[in-house]
Amino acid sequence: MGEAYRGAVPLFNSSIRIEARPERLSSDAGALLLREVAERTGILRWLDANLEDKRDPELITHPQSELLATTMLLMAQGWRDQDDADALRDDPLFRLSVSSRRGVAPLLAPPPPADGDLRGTPDGLASQPTLSRLYRRAMARAEYDLVGLDIDSLPVEVEGRQEGSAYNAHYHARIYHPIVASLGELGDIVDVRLREGTVHTAEGALDVVLPLVDRLEREVCELAFVRMDAGFPADPLLSGLEDRASSIPYVARVRNNSRLDKMAGPILAIPEVAALTPGDEIFVEFRYRADSWSRDRRVVLVVVRREGELLPRHFWLITSWSPEQMSGMKLLDLYRKRGSAEALMGEWMNVIQPALSSARRPKSHYQGVKPETRTPSGDPFAINEAILLVSAMAYNLAHALRVVVSEVSGEGWSVQRLRDRVLKTAARVVVHARRATVVAAAAAGKLWSAIWARLAALHPIQRISTA
Repeated sequence: MGEAYRGAVPLFNSSIRIEARPERLSSDAGALLLREVAERTGILRWLDANLEDKRDPELITHPQSELLATTMLLMAQGWRDQDDADALRDDPLFRLSVSSRRGVAPLLAPPPPADGDLRGTPDGLASQPTLSRLYRRAMARAEYDLVGLDIDSLPVEVEGRQEGSAYNAHYHARIYHPIVASLGELGDIVDVRLREGTVHTAEGALDVVLPLVDRLEREVCELAFVRMDAGFPADPLLSGLEDRASSIPYVARVRNNSRLDKMAGPILAIPEVAALTPGDEIFVEFRYRADSWSRDRRVVLVVVRREGELLPRHFWLITSWSPEQMSGMKLLDLYRKRGSAEALMGEWMNVIQPALSSARRPKSHYQGVKPETRTPSGDPFAINEAILLVSAMAYNLAHALRVVVSEVSGEGWSVQRLRDRVLKTAARVVVHARRATVVAAAAAGKLWSAIWARLAALHPIQRISTA
C-alpha cells in the first residue's frame, strides 16, 4: 500500500499538514463503470474467447481475461503507456475492476504458492512486461434496416523508426497509415488494420469490407452499404463490391479532374445555376468511366451555393445505386453522414491516443543477469496493430458508457467530458469482513445512481461469437 509520509507544512498556511498514508484511495472510480459496461456488452468475454492463450498453465499468475481488462480499462481511463500499469499496480479501484475474484480478495496480499506449484495469485495489476507479452497473443481480429459502414484512413504519428512506419509527404510526418471501419451513425469502430506509412488509401480495403458486411448483415442489419471518401474509388475495390454474389451498395466522393470538370462545364454555365440562392442544391446524373476503370458507373454532379460565397461550388459522388433506388438528394444526405465517422475517429485519436511504440529490443540482461537463452523479439508491426485494435475496443467501451450517461442526463457528452466528469471520480475503498465498499464523492452520487440503474436494466449478452 506504500509508505507513510508526514511532515510537509505549506508556507502559506501552517495549519495544514500534508501526509501520505496507506489508505485505499483512487482517482479512477470510473473503472468500475467501464467494467460493468464490458460485462453487460460481452466485449471482454468475446475478446478472451477469440484469443488463444498459449502460456504454460502451470506458470500463469494473471489470467488472460484480467490482462485484457487491465489494458482496456487503463486506456479508457487515459493511462496510455504500458508503464502506467506499474505505477497503478496497487490502485484499489483498478484491482477490483480487472479481477474476476470475489469478495475483497483482489485487495489482499495473496498467500504464497504451495510447494511445487509455480503459479501465483495476482497481487495487483500485471506488470508492464506481462502486458507487453499479451499483445503478442492479440494478433487476431478482433437490428437495423440499413447501416452505413464507413471506410477511412488516418495517420498515426510515431516517434522513432518503428517497423513499417515511413515518412508520408502528404501528412508531413513519419506515420503508420491504418484503415479504419466504423459505423458512423452508431459510433462504433468495428475493425482496424495497420498499414505501412506510404500505402495508397484504398489498399487492402476490400479485404476489410467483405467479411465485415457479411457479419453486419448476419448480426446487425438487413442491408449494409459502404461509404467512402475520395481516396477510395479505385477499380479493384468498386468492382469487388459490385461483383459480390449480392452486390454491396456504396457511395463515395470522386476527386475532380479535367474530364469531370469538362462534363460539369455546360451545367455550371447555365445562368440559373450560376445564380443559385444560398442553401440551394442541384443534382445532375451522368455515366462516367475513368481510364483505370473496367466499366462505366453512375456519378452525380452536386452543385451547391453556401451563405457568404460569391459563386456556387461543385463536386461529384459515385454510387452503385440506380437513380430509382436512390435519388441524388438522398444520396447526398447519406454521404454527409460520413461526418459522424470522421468525428468518431478524431475523438478516438485525441482521447484514447494509442501509442504505437513497439520495436525490437532484445534483452541483454534480466534483473542484472545475462540470460543463458533469449526469447526472440515479437513482430513489432503485429504488436503495434494489436495495440491499435485494443485501443479501438477501449474507445468502444467508453462510447457505450457515454451513450448511457447521455440517456440518463438528457445532455450530449463527449468521451473527453465523460472521462473528466465521470471516470475520473475520486473514491476510497473501505473493507469490512468480506465486502469492499467504494465510497465516491457525494457530488457524484446522483449521476452515478442514475447510470447504475440504467446499466442494471441491460441484460448481459450471453452469446459470444468466435467467428
